[in-house]
Amino acid sequence: MRVWFLSAGLALMCMAQNAAAGTVLIVGDSISAGFGLDTRLGWVSLLEQRLKQEGFDDKVVNASISGDTSAGGLARLPALLAEHKPELVILELGGNDGLRGMPPTQLQQNLASMIDRSRQSGAKVLLLGMQLPPNYGKRYTDSFAEVYGKLADAKNIPLVPFFLEGVGGHPDLMQADGLHPAAGAQAKLLENVWPTLKPLL
Repeated sequence: MRVWFLSAGLALMCMAQNAAAGTVLIVGDSISAGFGLDTRLGWVSLLEQRLKQEGFDDKVVNASISGDTSAGGLARLPALLAEHKPELVILELGGNDGLRGMPPTQLQQNLASMIDRSRQSGAKVLLLGMQLPPNYGKRYTDSFAEVYGKLADAKNIPLVPFFLEGVGGHPDLMQADGLHPAAGAQAKLLENVWPTLKPLL
């Protein structure tokens, strides 16, 4: 009888741990897809390692695609939410919208829809802010950067103001194209996100 109780207790503990474990869904572009890198060196892989090190059982699903825009992410999101049922959605999009000169209002509308749909599915949302190089003009780059803060305030969601803080504009941390973070920058990207991400787990 004692053996049965022990077995039942262990089974309940395992069930509780599995119930507590959630899924983190990352919907991003080339920065999170690890463009130009061995994906094992990318910040998303480093996040998986950090979660294990700190005792979290959460599963990470990286649904990032190089070249994706906010419109592309919005189109893909419903199927991703239905398939993975995440507890947390990390949105890392907008860079390609900016590089293509798309209107910041369109970016804001697309991200707002992604936030709303993620929440409707029961997920928390973390927004990663982006900025553009100054050669796109101050008026446009300012309008672009302001999108993220406005959304975070309006939707009352956590924000990493600039995902590439300490990386963008540093040639030694960027690949030769000047657009994508190098392998040496990936740990910094994780550190930019982790303090805001951890309380959401």
